[in-house]
Amino acid sequence: MSVFDEAARLEGENRPFALATIVEARGSTPRSEGRMLVRADGGTVGTIGGGAMERYVVEQALEALSEGASRTVSRDLVQSGKRAAGMECGGSMEVHIHVVRAKAKMLLVGGGHVSLAIGEMAALLEFDILVAEDRPEFVTAERFPWARRLYCNEDIRAAVREADVDADTSIIVATRDEDIVAAEEALKTPAGYVGMLGSKRKAALAVQRLREAGISESRLESFHTPVGLDIGAQTPAEIAMSILSEVLTLRTGRSGASLQRKLQRKPRELVVVRGAGDMATGTAWRLRRSGFPVVCLETPRPSVIRRTVSFASALFDGEIVVEGVRAERAESVDEVYAILGRDAVPVLSDPDCESLEALSPAVVVDAILAKRNLGTHSQMAPITIALGPGFSAPHDVDAVIETNRGHNLGRVILDGEAEANTGTPGTVGGESSLRVVRAPAAGVFTSRVAIGDLVEEGDVLATVDEREVPSPLSGLVRGLLADGIPVTEGFKIADVDPRGAVVDWRSISDKARSVAGGVLEAILHLKNAPKQGGTP
Repeated sequence: MSVFDEAARLEGENRPFALATIVEARGSTPRSEGRMLVRADGGTVGTIGGGAMERYVVEQALEALSEGASRTVSRDLVQSGKRAAGMECGGSMEVHIHVVRAKAKMLLVGGGHVSLAIGEMAALLEFDILVAEDRPEFVTAERFPWARRLYCNEDIRAAVREADVDADTSIIVATRDEDIVAAEEALKTPAGYVGMLGSKRKAALAVQRLREAGISESRLESFHTPVGLDIGAQTPAEIAMSILSEVLTLRTGRSGASLQRKLQRKPRELVVVRGAGDMATGTAWRLRRSGFPVVCLETPRPSVIRRTVSFASALFDGEIVVEGVRAERAESVDEVYAILGRDAVPVLSDPDCESLEALSPAVVVDAILAKRNLGTHSQMAPITIALGPGFSAPHDVDAVIETNRGHNLGRVILDGEAEANTGTPGTVGGESSLRVVRAPAAGVFTSRVAIGDLVEEGDVLATVDEREVPSPLSGLVRGLLADGIPVTEGFKIADVDPRGAVVDWRSISDKARSVAGGVLEAILHLKNAPKQGGTP
């Protein structure tokens, strides 16, 4: 059986799988091209060359399947080193693992006109559709051509029990006259969503009877009746749209509110953050969590190193999620508003703030941390704030936030400047300057390890052109420049944390949180008492 035959079979059965494809092979490798399918049970079809590299890719594919997200992995086909695959070939391979997820299931209990309309729309939304009925003439392949499985039993409860239901299944109950008993059976399944058509009176009666039948209060929380969103639905098609809108809203965790109204709700509260590195991201994250719509402006290829906690990574990868807040790359101002409507943070390549006039923000925050003013001024917005040295309040901006570690970290300065740059990184795990790795010469950066890797002193972290860059100490790689970035001698390219495996490299730093708190305080203060000197 070929890889593609197996992929077609699994898709037909609505079973997940991963497809691993060699995207780059350098030097001596078992194969320069090839693909392998990995099933959820660990079985495989095809090969990418066998050996330890293939075993590693299978492990990575199973992890990717459990997370439901594709990934790309690479290893050196040598015996030792942080990226070693434990092979003797000497080359290296990069493999993309594409995850094909199973479709979400929808069980329609009842085969009437409303179920027909729901099923037809749900098929367009690529749900895996199942139908349960107690009347044979209402549950035929001709009536439901897009259903994968049909369950017919003269006892509707038995038909529901027979259905292939899991936690990712939505059940819609719309029977002839057995809704409550069907709903009771549906609530005994692991389905994540159970909805039932009916009036408010019928809904109240159903909940009462289900309690009497022993359905727990916690399980009743997943019971939606009357089902659907309030859009004034009357016809079967309108009812189907109402129900599917509610199902999608709950599946995606969105509000279901009008995108236009969401933007109009706070039209004067838009915050533009100049920069999207780890410190800027800490600020944007806190403001977004506090209810402000936020846009980040960055350079086209940001030279950030703490990429796992930097919204700037969206410019490379399209999107990134940092502690539950998603940022997406925006290609234009129009797309900025579309992304804001999705409750995400747009990241726009606009280092010169050419979009500022169109965005018309209420607040501009300079979080570039260049230690000097790169053009931010108090006329950019009703409220302007800058992080760190290089700015004077209220001359340049309305407020400056202290970024130097110590007692005043995060302090809001309304009259004066932040402390001067010491030129020495903060001490972490007993190390200061040594933990910050800088380019030994000018050239193009290429990583040899990944963020989150544990390294020993002397391990090669990267190359700048052909020159290897060793780790100055043992620890965990907390930051690393993106590949392909040109650097100058002395440019910051990596950060090794001597504390090692205990470091949480996926979380916003304590310093960024403190500074972000100062920005939030400054905005709230200046909204109530704008353009006043002094330090609160």
